[in-house]
Amino acid sequence: MKCALITGITGQDGSYLTELLLEKGYVVHGIIRRASTFNTDRIEHLYQDIHSCSARLVLHYGDLTDGTGLRRLLEQVSPQEVYNLGAQSHVRISFDQPEYTADAVAVGTLRLLEAVRDFEQRTGQKIKYYQAGSSEMFGKVKEIPQQETTPFYPRSPYGVAKVFAHWQTINYREAYGLFACNGILFNHESPRRGETFVTRKITRAAARIKLGLQEKLYLGNLEAKRDWGFAGDYVEAMWRMLQQAEPDDYIIATGKTHSVREFLERVFDQLNLKWQDFVEKDERYFRPTEVDILLGDASKAKRQLGWNPTVSLEQLVIMMVEHDLELARQEKTLKDAGHTTQHRRVFGK
Repeated sequence: MKCALITGITGQDGSYLTELLLEKGYVVHGIIRRASTFNTDRIEHLYQDIHSCSARLVLHYGDLTDGTGLRRLLEQVSPQEVYNLGAQSHVRISFDQPEYTADAVAVGTLRLLEAVRDFEQRTGQKIKYYQAGSSEMFGKVKEIPQQETTPFYPRSPYGVAKVFAHWQTINYREAYGLFACNGILFNHESPRRGETFVTRKITRAAARIKLGLQEKLYLGNLEAKRDWGFAGDYVEAMWRMLQQAEPDDYIIATGKTHSVREFLERVFDQLNLKWQDFVEKDERYFRPTEVDILLGDASKAKRQLGWNPTVSLEQLVIMMVEHDLELARQEKTLKDAGHTTQHRRVFGK
C-alpha cells in the first residue's frame, strides 16, 4: 500500500483528500496541531482506533513551525507522497497576524521541503511532494484569466507567503531534483468550509435567519469576484499531479467568476429570502488591499491531468445551504426544547 503524509489534515481540503486516498487504498498519516479541545471534526467519520488491524489513518502531533518535528515524522512514516496543505489560510486574518502567517505558510513550507530533501539524501527513498498554492498569489491581476505564466502581484500577507512557498518549491525541484508540484488552486468551497470564510459565513447565517435564530449578517466587500469550485473536485487534481511522470505546476479552477453579491443572492434565493432585508456592510471586514477579480484558466490541468470540475456553482450552493439548514434545524430543536445553545461568534470576512 502507498503511504501519504498530509499537513493540514483536519482542514476542509485535508478531509476530502484523506477520503480520496483511503478509497484508493493508501495508508494516510496526518499532522495535527496540539489543542486543549478536539479539532478533528472533519475526519472523525474516517478515523478508526489505531489498535484495529484495519486502521489506515494515523494522526500525529506536529506543526509547520517545528522543523525538528517534521524531520522526525518523515523518518517515522517514510511516505511516498507528502501533501502540504497546512497554513494560516484566512486572508483577512493574515493582515492581523502577518508574522505568524509568514512563519507557518512561507517558512513552514521551507522547513518541510528541507526535511524532504534531507530524508531523500540520507535514505535514497524518493518522495513526491505537493505544495498547496493559492489564487491569492495573483492578487492585483493584469491578465484575465490567470494562467500558470501570469505574474504574481500578491495583496495580502497570506498571498505574499504563498508566493514564497511557490518559488521555494520550484527551487527545490530544480536545485535538488525533488518531485515537487505546485497546485495553484482557485477558491474551492464545501459544507466543510470554515465558518469564518465568506461563502460558509453566508450559508450558515442565511440558514439561521430562515429559522429565526439570527437577525443580521455583516459582510465586507460584496463586489469582489472569485472563481469558486467544489473542494472535493480539487483534491482529485492534487492527487493526479503526483501520479504524473514528471513534476509540474498547475492551475485548478472552473473558468467562471462570480461576485460575493451574486453568491449571496443565490443562497438567499435558495431559501426564499430577500438578502437586502438582512445583510449589512461592516468596514471591519474589508481588507486593507483588496483583490478585485480572480479567474483561472485550468486548460493545462485538463489537458495533462485529465481533470475537470464536476460541481457547478448552483450545485455547490444547494449542497452548502442544505447542510447548514440541517444544522440550523438541529440548533432550533434544542432551543425549543429549552436547551441553552450559543452559536459560535464569527470573526473575519
